[in-house]
Amino acid sequence: MSTSYANRILKKIAWGVLFAIIALIIGAMVGFAIGGGNPWAVFLPSTWLHITDFLK
Repeated sequence: MSTSYANRILKKIAWGVLFAIIALIIGAMVGFAIGGGNPWAVFLPSTWLHITDFLK
């Protein structure tokens, strides 16, 4: 396996992970907005504490 082939594969994996993270963030914002909240509140630590407390 050549180095350039491995680099291309790693670059594709990195792009896939990046797009997945972006989709997760956008999805959380849209879901929070549909629920009647402020979409930017997704980034507040208190929101995530509430979610983790709810899941316990």
